[in-house]
Amino acid sequence: MRVLVVEDEPMLADTIATGLRREAMAVDVAYDGHGALERTSLNDYDVVVLDRDLPGVHGDEICREIVRSAALTRVLMLTAAGAVDDRVNGLSIGADDYLGKPFAFAELVARIRALGRRTAPALPPVLERGPLRLDVARRQAFRDGQYINLARKEIAVLEQLLRADGAVVSAERLLEKVWDEHADPFTNVVRVTVMTLRRKLGVPAVVLTVPGAGYRIP
Repeated sequence: MRVLVVEDEPMLADTIATGLRREAMAVDVAYDGHGALERTSLNDYDVVVLDRDLPGVHGDEICREIVRSAALTRVLMLTAAGAVDDRVNGLSIGADDYLGKPFAFAELVARIRALGRRTAPALPPVLERGPLRLDVARRQAFRDGQYINLARKEIAVLEQLLRADGAVVSAERLLEKVWDEHADPFTNVVRVTVMTLRRKLGVPAVVLTVPGAGYRIP
């Protein structure tokens, strides 16, 4: 899942981003409204965690712009203005969810995951294909019922491949969904991660390379 955190308090923004990365999400951060607009115009985000009171461009305008773009991006407003009228106003301009500060981080993660499921056709909480099973919420992978210890990026790559339901997923798509904006587009990190994932999932191999196209789980 690709997430943009928009928050003008750098310490809070960075703390949220670090926590979400530990949940195997690819996270970018913007500290003002202009940075948020720039990133949403360049990148395909599943969820934007958006503070309303931002310098430069107000969060409400950013939300309206996302809605006008007809993108599949979901907006979670995260703000200290948590009165009923504030929540109603936020939802009325197009936000998909609203969480007041202070908040429980576990709830934030759960709400982001719920919104992320709405950017594509609904999927079950457990993804299965052949001998593989991935518990998305618990970030646990199994092959033939045996637990496999995977790193966060490996879990995220496996989730994208399972979501594809047998279709080919390009290396560019994996880089976009699993890594953040600081990833070098010419890096071999996708190939290395897939190679490690394939080895950990055991034999016979279940992650296939499609030359010139990408990867798939048949």
